[in-house]
Amino acid sequence: MSYIKTLTERDYAAIFELSQFAFQYALSEAELRKKEEEAGRHIIWGWMSNDELAAKLHLIPLTCYINGRVFEMGGISAVATWPEYRRQGAIKDLLHHALTYMKEQGQTISFLHPFSFHFYRKYGWETAFVEKHYAIPLNKLKRTWDAEGYVRRVHEGFGMLHDIYTIYASQFNGPLVRDEKWWNQRVIKAHDQVAAAYGNNDQPEAYIIYQVKNEVFTVKELVYNTLNGRKQLLKFVANHDSMVEKVEMTVPEYDNLPLLVDEPGFDQKLQPYFMARIVDVRRFLEQYPFQPVNNQPLPALQVEDAFMPENNGTYQLMKSGDKTDVTCLKTSTGEDAIQCTVQQLASMLMGYKRPMELYQTGLIFGSQKQLEILEQIIPNRQTYLSDFF
Repeated sequence: MSYIKTLTERDYAAIFELSQFAFQYALSEAELRKKEEEAGRHIIWGWMSNDELAAKLHLIPLTCYINGRVFEMGGISAVATWPEYRRQGAIKDLLHHALTYMKEQGQTISFLHPFSFHFYRKYGWETAFVEKHYAIPLNKLKRTWDAEGYVRRVHEGFGMLHDIYTIYASQFNGPLVRDEKWWNQRVIKAHDQVAAAYGNNDQPEAYIIYQVKNEVFTVKELVYNTLNGRKQLLKFVANHDSMVEKVEMTVPEYDNLPLLVDEPGFDQKLQPYFMARIVDVRRFLEQYPFQPVNNQPLPALQVEDAFMPENNGTYQLMKSGDKTDVTCLKTSTGEDAIQCTVQQLASMLMGYKRPMELYQTGLIFGSQKQLEILEQIIPNRQTYLSDFF
């Protein structure tokens, strides 16, 4: 007999035994203690077979920025099954259980890092984040950067970094709203170096988290709120020329560093990263900051969600000040409604793809007029997620 059970600290041995097998790593005693400490913020469900753990899923209650607003988000993590129980519907059951819980808790969107994009698309998630990876010969960063101020390595904790990060992150769609525990457990690790850039007024403008090893300068995170601060940190990286041959960094998909250097001919690779899913379509639409359009009715969205059919329906939007009123009809309103799946709705509203891009590739349908209005009311802001879970 199979059933889903909420796991507790008493189940940690079984939980991390499965994790180590499924993700092919081995934990020392110290590393295991850290994993258990991190798991304190997780809700962990097990798919049990005859009272034995056969599969599991971790849900991390988080918040993220979308178009300058904070949204409650459910982060799916550490999904795993013992091989003898695979292809028996365990993960499908766990995902449905998690989505139902998220909806009850007001988490209107969910992120996950997939082992297979195809697999999670079946359950309503869609690609929402793409990373750009740079591998830069260090000599290509050596130039006159015309930056004012100074850079100092810092050790005083997360407070100043948090202030810089919060301003930077809120300009994108998707970055996590970090708390102190997240900074200490997930962002700054034991062997990381941290430096900050200050302007002439002695105010911090940017920071970098990095490691230097085997002649490689690895940028774990470079966050800046001024171009001057960014240039200072690039100059700082270039000053490691006596010990570094190459710089590796991960940046937002549309990062413009190649425009700032004299020779942009270095390795640049795009890599799909995280997926997103709208959990509760109606509540997400109500929370979403659509841009106003003068004297034009907003389009209706006919949404199909095969895995959570309670989201199926036609949603009529009406802007009321800063709020969006949403009426859901369970029947089609006719040809004027824009037809899309819940996957493509997330793709559009997260800002990963524009409505006309999806229309031109045959992934959404609707009248030209309604699509043009939808283009106008969805803010144009790129996605970015620097964290991993």
